[in-house]
Formats: sequence, C-alpha cells, structure tokens
Amino acid sequence: MSGPPSSRRAITLTVLVAALGYFVDIYDLLLFSIVRVQSLGELGVSAAQSLDTGLELLSVQMVGLLVGGLAWGVLGDKRGRLSVLFGSILLYSVANLANAFVHSVDAYFFWRFVAGVGLAGELGAAVTLVTESMPPQTRGYGTAVVAGVGLFGAVAAALVAKNFHWRTAYIIGGVLGFALLALRLRMFESGLYESVREAGVKRGDVTMLVSPPVRLFKYVRCILIGVPIWFVVGILVTSAPEFAAAFHAPGVAAPLKEITAGGAVLYTYIGLAVGDLTSGALSQALRTRRKVVAGYLLFTAALVAVYLTLDRPSTTTFYALCGAMGFGIGYWAVFVTVAAEQFGTNLRATVATSVPNFVRGSVPILTASFKYLRNDLHLGMVKSAAVVGGLCLIVALVALVGLQETHGKDLDYTE
Repeated sequence: MSGPPSSRRAITLTVLVAALGYFVDIYDLLLFSIVRVQSLGELGVSAAQSLDTGLELLSVQMVGLLVGGLAWGVLGDKRGRLSVLFGSILLYSVANLANAFVHSVDAYFFWRFVAGVGLAGELGAAVTLVTESMPPQTRGYGTAVVAGVGLFGAVAAALVAKNFHWRTAYIIGGVLGFALLALRLRMFESGLYESVREAGVKRGDVTMLVSPPVRLFKYVRCILIGVPIWFVVGILVTSAPEFAAAFHAPGVAAPLKEITAGGAVLYTYIGLAVGDLTSGALSQALRTRRKVVAGYLLFTAALVAVYLTLDRPSTTTFYALCGAMGFGIGYWAVFVTVAAEQFGTNLRATVATSVPNFVRGSVPILTASFKYLRNDLHLGMVKSAAVVGGLCLIVALVALVGLQETHGKDLDYTE
C-alpha cells in the first residue's frame, strides 16, 4: 500500500473491518445449511421432507438476498457505502437472534427471509469501499483479503454448530454482528464517492443499468459468471448427505452417515478461502482478471464431473473433493471485483452489491430446476445435478468472453 502513514492506516482499517464484516456475513449466511437437519427435525419436519423443506428455506433466504441486494446497492450509491455497512449488519444481527427463538417452520421462513435481506448489503459495500480506497495496482490484494478472511466465517459456523446447539449458534452470530458495529464507527467514507456526491451527479439510478442495452448486457454477464459458485454451494454441498447416499448402490454398502452438511460446508469453505486468496494474488501477478476466472471455471467443471461420478467414496475422499471444489469456486473475490470495476462510481455500489446477490438469488431457480429434474422427470440426484451444473458452467464461460479486462483500471469516472 502506498501513501502517507495516515492513509495506509485508514486503508488497513477499511480492509480489516470489511474482512471481519464479511466473516460474520458468511457465518450467518451458511449457518442454516449447516444446522438444516437438526433445526428442522426439532421443528417437526420429517427426515423424508428435510431436503425439500431445507431447499425451500434456502430459496426464501436467497430471495431475501435478491431483494436486499438491489435495495442496499441503490442506498450505497445514494447515501454512501458506510450507511449500507451499518444498516445491513444491524438488520442481519437482529434477524439471526430471532432465528434462535423460532418454534415453527413458518417463523423460520420469515426470519430467514429477513436475514437474507440484511446479509445482502455487506459484501458489495465492503468491496466497493475497498476498491475505491486502494490504488489500482494493489486493490486486487485488498478484495482477496476481504473474501479470503471472510469465507472462514463458514468454517467458524461449522465448528460452532458442531459444538453448540443450533439455537446457540444463531445467538453467537447475532452477537458477533452487534460487536462488529463498534468497529464500523471508526471507518471513513470513500473519497471517490464523496467527490461524486459533491458534484451532484445522478447516483444509484437502476434505470441506468438497463439503458443503453450494452450496459445491461455487461451487467447480466457479471451475474452469470458467478452462478456456478452457488450451484456448487447451494446444491452439491448443501445436499451433501443425500449425494453421499446416492453414491452408494443399494445393497452394496450403507450410506455414509458420518458425512454431514456441516462437514461438507467446513471443507468446501476452507478450500474456497484458500482459492480466493490464491485467485486474487494470481490476478495481480498475471495482471488479468478474466483469464484467472476462466481457469477457475474450467477447474471447477472438472471437479464437478469427478464429484458426480463418485462410486462408494470414503469419507476422506468425499470431504477432500468438497475442499477441492471449494478451491475451484474460489474466484468469488475476483468475480465481485470485476463487477465493481466494470461500472462508474455513481453506479458502483448498486452493481457490486446487487450482482453477488443476484448470483445468490439464482439458487431458487437452480434448486427448482434440480427438483423438477429429480422428482418430475425422475432423473435422480446425480443426473439432475449434472444437467443443471453443466448449463451453469457453459453459460458462465460464454458470458466471461464478452467482459472487459479491468486489472489496473482507473475507477475515478461516472456513467
């Protein structure tokens, strides 16, 4: 980092708080997937209905992320990046405390939706603030640190859920969020944003995303390149116990009961955190975002193919592959950075906040497609996942071709 000591300290604080904020964000975001079986069981959902009810709850949470992503993004451009960090942390902290005290599935649905709305603002605001605060030649490292440290929130969630009751795990998430608010008070607003606000430039106007069409196509491409990440997390990892059972032929071997969603999330997100740090460093060393994303997408495609052709794997093999797939989808930091760098300061928060949440919001479509192929067309777990995953990966690679290379791009401009 360059600049006077005071500037370096401000940048360091910005990256630190953004990373810790994303840590808590991911902890809360993934906690439901980890405690799905236990929490739904205590709320009276049968084992036979646990997967479908869990996927519906996950979809509701992702719809909340979709709604919140657009709302927080517009607010970030109209009122400032820090206002989003404060508001989103406050909302998801309250929601996750409320999740600890639900006693019906309907209440669970409501509070997972509210939590989704709150969780939607953290990452986009953090990445926007970091990219606008750091020099062009080093900002890739900053966003990599934010994502790399933040993704260990999933590891923390898995460890907490393993050692505490699911209600306690939600309480811990809420308390962590409130503690983070104290750190947020020491942060400073983006200088680029302040300049645009003082100039009176139109900010956070979502109609500017759809006109001219070339800007809309660029926005859609940014979304599509991230969808494979949540295919892996939302289907392959969240449903790990059911896939583990599917990989064992009936009458040949018993399902791997020791494989849990929590364990799959733990190893996947360890790999994802390492992948994010590595992809960020590679994008800086190779001076390209696009080629790094392309490489990770191809690596993910190969690993998904291996995962879906497993035959009676050992627990070690299964979890190792989850970790490897996590590394493959570890282009999340570069993906969000690419989205932020594609647009001007007056739309940057709207894009950087809404794009990753539209990706997360694709989960209802992915899970509905997966369930239709599995239940209505009777393709089974493996073939259904292969069809949905294959389409996601192909579309992502095609979308990436049309995006501009943004490494080292000057972000001091408006749309």
